[in-house]
Amino acid sequence: MSIIVTLTDQDKATLRTAAYGAVSLMAAADVTGKPHRASTRGALALTSVTGPVGHVLAAKSRDITLTGKSVAELADHVLPALTAAMDTLARQDRVEADNFRSAVLVAVEATRTRRDDPSPVRDEMARKITAALDASTGLS
Repeated sequence: MSIIVTLTDQDKATLRTAAYGAVSLMAAADVTGKPHRASTRGALALTSVTGPVGHVLAAKSRDITLTGKSVAELADHVLPALTAAMDTLARQDRVEADNFRSAVLVAVEATRTRRDDPSPVRDEMARKITAALDASTGLS
């Protein structure tokens, strides 16, 4: 049986900011010099998400808030948004929380421009994103 997920406009803005913010963090961590390519690949991955989360991420909206003059400032905004998004979804429907987590992690992986090019910087940013997703209190 599927639970209907009810999200406020603020919840939807948080989900979009978190998901697209994770892609932005990965693009910023792309030290190979192709951040636009990384960003495009990650954003395209987010457009393929299904279910209620997919509808939220696909919506045309201007409520995505990605500000900061440095990667640190962007991370200060995005990483808590990832945890908040997971909390919001986990309280309503564990399946949709898992869907969101998977979508973000697929988008993070899609940002890699070359699979055979190891990058400690990208790997560390991906680890921070995963930790933020897993820090949700609603996951226990």
